[in-house]
Order: sequence, then structure tokens, then C-alpha cells
Amino acid sequence: MLTLLKYIGGRVWNRPSDFVKLRWHHCGQVEKISKVLIANRGEIACRVMKTAKKMGIQTVAVYSDADADSMHVDMADEAVRIGVAASGESYLRQDRIIEAAKRCGAQAIHPGYGFLSENAEFAELCHDSGIIFVGPPPSAIRDMGIKSTSKSIMSAAGVPVIEGYHGDDQSDSNLLSEAEKIGFPVMIKAVRGGGGKGMRIAQTKEDFLPQLESARREAQKAFGDQVMLVEKFVSEPRHVEVQVFGDKHGNYVYLFERDCSVQRRHQKVIEEAPAPGLTWEERKSIGEAAVKAARAVNYVGAGTVEFVLGAKDHKFYFMEMNTRLQVEHPVSEMITGTDLVQWQLQVAAGEPLPVTQEQLQVNGHSLEARIYAEEPGADFMPGAGPLIRMTTPPARPDVRVETGVRQGDEVSVHYDPMIAKLVVWAENRQAAIIKLKEQLSQFNVVGLNTNIDFLMSLCSHKEFLAGNVHTNFIPEHQATLFPERSLTSSLIAQATVAALLTERAQLQYLRNDPYDPFSATDSFRLGHNPTWEKELSYLDKPLKVKWTERSNGVFTVDLDGQTVEISGVLVKSPNGETFLKSHINGKMNKCRVERVDGEIYIFTKECSYCFKEPEPSYANVGGAGLGAGGGAVAPMPGVIEKVLVKDGDVVEAGAPLVVMIAMKMEYVIRSPKAGKIERVLYAAGDNVKKNAPVVKMEESQE
Repeated sequence: MLTLLKYIGGRVWNRPSDFVKLRWHHCGQVEKISKVLIANRGEIACRVMKTAKKMGIQTVAVYSDADADSMHVDMADEAVRIGVAASGESYLRQDRIIEAAKRCGAQAIHPGYGFLSENAEFAELCHDSGIIFVGPPPSAIRDMGIKSTSKSIMSAAGVPVIEGYHGDDQSDSNLLSEAEKIGFPVMIKAVRGGGGKGMRIAQTKEDFLPQLESARREAQKAFGDQVMLVEKFVSEPRHVEVQVFGDKHGNYVYLFERDCSVQRRHQKVIEEAPAPGLTWEERKSIGEAAVKAARAVNYVGAGTVEFVLGAKDHKFYFMEMNTRLQVEHPVSEMITGTDLVQWQLQVAAGEPLPVTQEQLQVNGHSLEARIYAEEPGADFMPGAGPLIRMTTPPARPDVRVETGVRQGDEVSVHYDPMIAKLVVWAENRQAAIIKLKEQLSQFNVVGLNTNIDFLMSLCSHKEFLAGNVHTNFIPEHQATLFPERSLTSSLIAQATVAALLTERAQLQYLRNDPYDPFSATDSFRLGHNPTWEKELSYLDKPLKVKWTERSNGVFTVDLDGQTVEISGVLVKSPNGETFLKSHINGKMNKCRVERVDGEIYIFTKECSYCFKEPEPSYANVGGAGLGAGGGAVAPMPGVIEKVLVKDGDVVEAGAPLVVMIAMKMEYVIRSPKAGKIERVLYAAGDNVKKNAPVVKMEESQE
């Protein structure tokens, strides 16, 4: 029975799970934690809940207004509203999260990653409130959270540290002097940095002061602190990190290393374990150094020690420690056969680690690809919008899809644009890369731009296949990672037939009768075997295709004199996906297709394509139009910043109507035509969805 509790303007849903709770208690493995609150959202919240449910532990979700109908809320046994969409008024409100845990009777709080996961004050607040913080002690978070402090501790513990200056004298002249002592190029870093913020490279003495000032400005905005450190810049560095774990009994292990070198804007794109090219001696050496780092701060729980590794000499240097579970932890789980979230909960409850270092072994190879809403061709600009269609490869022991969204959900402008993590395992690295690319081809998204095609291109790159990775990999191989796509006559033929057959399917559905090509309004007939024209476009390039249907499902497609004979039929998979199965010149082809609002999506084994067509004939079946009247629409989801017109105003084409903010950028929505403003549909501060009309207009009669 569903029980509804109301407090602090929010609500709690309580679903009974007494049976699993009692079963877990009976096993005697966890005594202190029978209910955990996850102080996070999205994919990581869902990930923690899966393991907690497996252990018989009840789960409590917290959510903002933007996440009221989200996947992590539906998965939880209870859910508590903690504020509006802005994270500063919801997921970062420590007081509301603590209050929610107390009211729900949660003995523990799991912070996930991001938000409050590395906040020492929040960890202390949990302890002071009698709630278990599933993470390290506040002292470890604090020591490792400031780069200059952490490097001093590591140096004293015998962990290799990059030569540099981490002192208190922050004057321009002193920092420049220290940089000259180190030798250029140098890396300038904010001591409280992360995610590439407040980080600059000075190649020469002349570059140093401008780069220092730029790093300070960015650090102040991001962290409220502009204290800098200066380090020797390692040429062609690799980013290699070690998963460590400690318990409250003084036991420590390392679960080997991950290579996270392929990055954009200092943020990871793809991760793998183990790191390619390391010997067993090197693997043991870097793992033991990571354990030294954890021991030096009396670490408890899951942590990651990050190192800079020389691409050629494999010398490694401590960079920082992330005092939380990492996004890429699944690759470590895949090669060691562990569940690190289960370990976190057990260790937080006071249990010792379940294994010793000698019992841990590397088995096979694992890769994780982060699937983002972004535009790789536009410097990986983050995006947002609805997931109109989302099809993922089926989960199995060697393939994991970790996500916090479903088809029909929206990637919000308020939070991180990551859609999912696709994780694969195979017996060796080459087999794992082949498997990852195959699984990526089955991850199909319609509604917003993603980096899936880029990831597939990366998996085919010869230098990536060879393991020659470093943090400058993407800029160095820009041209070959973003090849210009050429449309083959075969692909255009498939797109044409897909457009025709999906339109016929729509007509049959809407009219509830068979398709009659002689009554269609989008073509013309010539002779006994009629020839028709189909207008398509790809990347705004128009394509005028002539086609003839010689018999049912057999077509001749002609584009600028290139003729292709193709037979095609639409088939449905057991889970409802639509595929075009075709034969071209004796070769069978099969690709997944989607039709959405006049756009034809073709998903192949190499990449995806989006063809557009004029308004199809079925759009006006029954008199239904595509819109609710003329006007201007929002190009992407966002928040209205300013309204520049009012009802009754007369405007010219191109006149500014509304200013909106989306993904921290400003956009001016202009009038698509001359006319009169019939109605302004939004006010300043309102959220608006992609393609939503923002004003309704009467077109000028002139």
C-alpha cells in the first residue's frame, strides 16, 4: 500500500519491502544499514539503488522539480522533493537532504559522485546528525581536496610527485620565478580545481602571466578561490588512475588501474582497464603507490588516485585523489568481478574488506564509453532536449548500460548532459574494442545530438587500436577522428526507400486503409511504370531523387544519373524496433530506421545519418496541421531571460522577440516573418522546451 507523507513542502512515497529487508538482516552481513538515502540523481543514483536492492536495503531518492518523473525517483522505495530545478536550491542543500534522511529513517547517505560527494562539511554534518556517510572521513576529503596540501602529504609518504611550486607566496613575480626554476613548459593549476577548470599551460615565459591571469579568473568563478600551483608539464602525458579501497580496520587493496587519457576539454570520453602497454611490474608499482597515498590520509571506502604517466618512459607522478566513487568505476568491476557499491555499503557499516590483495586478479579487458548529449563537431558543445527515441543494446554479463533516463525523458539544461555509460568486457583489448563499437551501433538516439558517431570513429582509429593514447589524442588526430562523410548511391537508395515505406506505414495507420500510390500527392506518374520524384536533404544539401517501383518492394532509384536497383521491406524486431531489410546488387543490407517529424534516421554499423524531407502527405490527414499557428519557436530547451515584445505589437521579419538562456549561453529568438504579435506565450523566468512556440503571430497581409 502506498503511504503519502508530506513535509517541508515535499512528499515521500513509501513502498513496502519488508521481505527483502528481513532476508538481508537474517544473512547477518549488514546490521547497521537497512535504508540508504542517495543524495544524487540520474545514472549514479540508479546504479546505487540496483546494488542496494540486491542487498535488501531500502532506498530513498531525493529529487528537484525537474526530476519529479525521473527514472531514479521511480526506482526508489521512497522519494523526497528537496527543491526547485537549480542544483543550488535542491541537490546542494545539505540541510534538506539531512532532514529527508531523518524523516525517512535512513541510517546512511550515499553521495554518489558530483554535488556533495567530496564536500567535507557535508560528511561532518552527516556524522554530527548520527547518519553514516558512505565515503571517507572528512579529514581525508579535506586533505585531498586542496592540491597543494595533498601533494605535500604524498611527497612525505614517498609517492612520486611532479616537480613544482605549491607554496603560499602567490605574487605574480614569485610564481613566474618558480616557473623559470622548473623550466617551461609548465602547468598552472587551481589548488581547488577539478574538471579542467582553472588549468592552463604556459609554453614560454612570455605566455606565463596571461595564462596565470586567465586561470585565476576561471578558478574564482568555479571554486571561489584563485590560489594556484605551478608544475612541470609532462609532454604527451597519459592519465592513469588506480582504484583503491580501505576499511575501518586498516586494510587496503588496489583494484588495478584505468587509463582515462582520451579527453576533451580535460574531461574524460572513454576509459579502459587495465591500462594498455603496462608491464606487470609497472602495474604493481603504481598500485602500491596508490595504496601508500590512501594510507597517508587514513582513507576509508572507495577512492581513486590519479597519476600522470609518461607515454614513453612510463614514469608516473601523483596528480590528485578523488575521494569518491568515479564515473568510470564499472571497468574496474568488470575486470575484477566485484561490486564496488556493495563494498562501499559494507565498509561504511563497519565490515572488513571481503578480499585481500593476493586474491584480486585482472581478468580480461573492459572499456567504458560515456554517451553525452553534445555536438562533437562543434567543439563538443553540450546539448539538451527530449529523448524522442532511445534504443540501447540489451544488457548481459559482458555488456552494461548504465543510465538514469528512458525514452521520452529529457536531458535537462540544469544538469550534466551525460545520457548513459556503455561498458563492455572481453578477453583482450582488441576484442573489447570491437565489441564496444558493435554495441555503440545499437545505441540509437533521436531527438538531440550525441557523441555516439564520434565514439564509433574513435574505436576504428588505428592509433587508438594500437594503444597509443595520451591526453592530447583528440586534438592531435582531429582530422581523422572527424572524417567528412560522403553519401554513397547505395545509402541514398536506402534512405529513399526507408522514407517511402515509413510514409506508407504512417498513411495506413492514419487512414486505416492500404496505400494507393496513384492517389498520393507528393509525386507524379509517367507511363505504365510510373516514375516519381522524392525530395530529401542531408546536412542542408538538397537531394532530388527519381524512383520507379517495378513491383511491390522492388525499386529503381536514380540520383544524377546513378541508378541503383533495390528491393526493400520494413521488418519489426521483437522489441518493436523498425529495420529496413534491403538487397542492392545482390548484397543484403540491414539498418535500423526511424521517422520523426519529417526526418528519416538511418543507423548503420559505422555511424548514423539524418535525412530530411518536405512535409509528408500524411501530416494533413484529417485536417491536422503540424503546429498551432504561426510564430517563433525555441531552438533548444532553456529559460526565458527577457521578453522584448508584447501582445499587439507589429514587427518586421528578423526583429528580436525573446532572449533565452540555454546551457549557460544566450540566444535571441527573432521573428521568422513580418506580422502582428497575437500572443506572447512565456514570461521571463519560464522554462521552455525545444521547438515550443514562444509567441503566436498573425502574418502580415502585404
